[in-house]
Order: sequence, then C-alpha cells, then structure tokens
Amino acid sequence: MNTKLLDASHRIPPKILLIPGYWLGSWAWENVANTLRTFGHDAQGVTLPGLESRSLSRAQIHFSDHVAYVVSLIEGSQQPVILVAHSGAGAVVTAVADAVPQAISRIIYVDSGPVLNHTIPRPDITHQDIELPFPGFATLANNGASIQGLSIDTQQRVTELAVPQPAGAICEEITLHHPERNDIPVSVICCSITSTQIQQLIKRGEPMFAAMNELVTLSLLDLPTGHWPMFSMPLELATIIARELQDLL
Repeated sequence: MNTKLLDASHRIPPKILLIPGYWLGSWAWENVANTLRTFGHDAQGVTLPGLESRSLSRAQIHFSDHVAYVVSLIEGSQQPVILVAHSGAGAVVTAVADAVPQAISRIIYVDSGPVLNHTIPRPDITHQDIELPFPGFATLANNGASIQGLSIDTQQRVTELAVPQPAGAICEEITLHHPERNDIPVSVICCSITSTQIQQLIKRGEPMFAAMNELVTLSLLDLPTGHWPMFSMPLELATIIARELQDLL
C-alpha cells in the first residue's frame, strides 16, 4: 500500500482565518471566503473586538484584546491553522504567531507583513483618541494607499460599513517573546507594491520590512492591484491563497 497516499487521504483540511485591516470586519472577506469554500477550504472571516458595530464603545479595547481573540479561535482546533492578514492586521498576526507558534501552519500577509519587537503601529495615536474614524478613500489615497481597482460603488459600500478603529489596538507597543514565530512559513502577496520593490527595500534595511529578514521561509507573490485586493480582485486573491496551501491538503 502507498503510505503517502494513505496519509494524504487522512489529512485534515486547514482552517483559514482571514484577518482584516483597520476599519474592516469579516464582511470585507465575504467574496474571498466564499471562493475558498468552493475550492474546498474551511475559510472564516474575522471581526476583531471593537469593530463589530459603530455604536460600540471602543474606549477599553487594547491590542492584547485583538491578539487574545484570534488566539481563542485557534485554541483547541484539530485542523492546521492558516492566518491571512491584510494591511494593519499584520501586527496582530505577528503577535498571535508569537503567542502560539506551534499552532500555526502558515501565515499569508496581504499587502502587509510582520512587525518587529517593540513596534508601535500608530505612534501618532494615543488612548485619549479612543478611536480612529475611517478617513475615506480620497485621504487614504493621498497618503499613499493605492485604490486601484476599486469602483465608486465599492468605495461607497466600504465607507458605509467601515467602523472606527479602536485607538488602544493600534497605539500600544507590541512585545514579542518567542523567536519560534519566525519558523512559520510565510507568504506575502504583494499588491500595491511589487515583490521586486519589497526585495530591494529589505536589502536596504527599510525598517517597515526589517522583520522579514528574521523569517526562515519567505515567499513573495505578485497580485498587481491596489491595497484592498479582497474588493478589487477577490477571485484572484482567493486563488493565490489556495495555491499556497496545496502542500497542506
């Protein structure tokens, strides 16, 4: 009997947790998650604490709450766990990987990446701000976040659904303890900046990409579009994510 075939037939499909960036909830991943499910994957969009509704108070939400919530979704899972992080969720996923490195089979960063120990995601924000409202796509574009591929209708829908980001979740220093997190295989899907540009920035020692130097396994993949591929190219994004997980099936 072919032992490899027997082992493959008994593999448990991975659990994919899709973590959105600032101002977004699980709804941002709907098209990607649905496509991954049609591919046979167990995919779940995540809404981090404080981002469930505009009416909630965000005064007591901390970065540790976001990390603890994702860890709670992982604990006890009998499946290999894949974390997919968009944009600012890269900090959360780095901290989750630091907390439970043995529980995670792969990390996929979408126009995002890991962060270094002692990083403060938004040092311009304090707890006194309580929350960071969605600034609108025009402002984000002016600040360098590409809106390529986003229709006016999509921009309006996202603006209507966006929830203020809890200040405490982005203004606090991140403390990392376990270098084993760097052993987890990492893929970075490069959208608004190309893989070639990222490689150059890593070599130049650009602080934003410095944590990538610590990774044991790093794959850079291009998906040319704007900063929000879950809206602009959801099918293509889901296809790349699925392709990265083929060896786990």
